[in-house]
Amino acid sequence: MKINISNPALTHQCRIGCGVCCVTPSISSYIPGMPDGKPANTRCINLSEENLCLIFDHPQRPSVCWNFTFDLLICGNDKEEAIKIMQSLE
Repeated sequence: MKINISNPALTHQCRIGCGVCCVTPSISSYIPGMPDGKPANTRCINLSEENLCLIFDHPQRPSVCWNFTFDLLICGNDKEEAIKIMQSLE
């Protein structure tokens, strides 16, 4: 299989330790430890100090989290840009 590396979506991936997607957006569904979800700009209780998901492989991880994948249009080129983009969508 040949991969077109000129496509930015294929050359970027989730930035380990970023955590913006676990802080910036609101989540209305149940989250372990946060039964009513979480409001926007609130740190998920399951986000470690290193900004890693503590329930990443847990079956109770919300489907919105399971289904979220890196997208350059949402995550931007760096953490600061991701925050601005996600806040504008909220």
